Amino acid sequence: MPKTTSEEKYRWIKPILNKEITIKKMTKICPFSERSLKYWLANFRRQGIKGLKNNSTRPRSHPQETSIRVKERIIELRKETRKCALKIKWDLEDEGIKIDTRTVGKILKTGGLVRKYRSKKIKYKYIKTELKPGELVEIDVKYVPGRIAGRRYYQYTAIDCSSRWRYLKIYDEQTNYHSVRFLKDVIKKFPYLIRAIKTDNGSIFTNYYTSLNKRSDLMIIKTLHSLDLYCKEQEIIHYLIDPGKPAQNGKVERSHRSDQESFYDRIKFKDVEELKYKLKLWNMYYNDLRHCGLNGLSPNQALGTRVQNVYT
Repeated sequence: MPKTTSEEKYRWIKPILNKEITIKKMTKICPFSERSLKYWLANFRRQGIKGLKNNSTRPRSHPQETSIRVKERIIELRKETRKCALKIKWDLEDEGIKIDTRTVGKILKTGGLVRKYRSKKIKYKYIKTELKPGELVEIDVKYVPGRIAGRRYYQYTAIDCSSRWRYLKIYDEQTNYHSVRFLKDVIKKFPYLIRAIKTDNGSIFTNYYTSLNKRSDLMIIKTLHSLDLYCKEQEIIHYLIDPGKPAQNGKVERSHRSDQESFYDRIKFKDVEELKYKLKLWNMYYNDLRHCGLNGLSPNQALGTRVQNVYT
């Protein structure tokens, strides 16, 4: 007895191939039509037994399939801006094209333009609280890739957790003095009162893990960092993330990834002045860019202001 559909088809066409019977006579004893027998015979003569394998009945086209013009526009926007599917959907809506976010994602995945993420086995449910502008600002430092004229430069970044508004500045050093100086500039540029900041445990932000603070003698008076002293003067709370937990400073870390992928990997500069100028333009674009975490609003729109508070 045949075990597969291919063997069943071959069982009916074998007498015809051996010229033991004609196709018309076979249709009188065969439950299949003459057209099916001829189709099987043609496939068998071209590909052998493999040609008798059942093909997929999935339709090759759909009446509501996305047009080629829209698909090309989606791929073009992805390569130009590297935006996610939701942001590309918003851009297409501005152009008068209505399309679902999942459709955009499928087109990007088919084109091989989707980042491959590692699957997370454990998922934690964090309680997210609504923050007001200036209630918490994350601050961190990013190394400028490479060297300019043989010197290393550093990008100080401050991002408001509520509005995702950012302020960037380039320094040729990362020291306690530059940390305090950067915070002063952020206070001047940000249109709201800053109530708290959050940093990592680097020595340019805190002395908690350096100097006398390493000693086990709790009677020793701990030395205060210059940034902590300035925060105390301005009545600003200084939070520290847990050691080895950069995800607790996730917003500024994510913005650094955007800086690397959309600015440093794509923009070239000859000297530090050109770097500062182009970084200013990039941050202006970032503060006007619609964010998924803000439900389609830009940082400037979330703050309710159109003032470009960027590096000057």
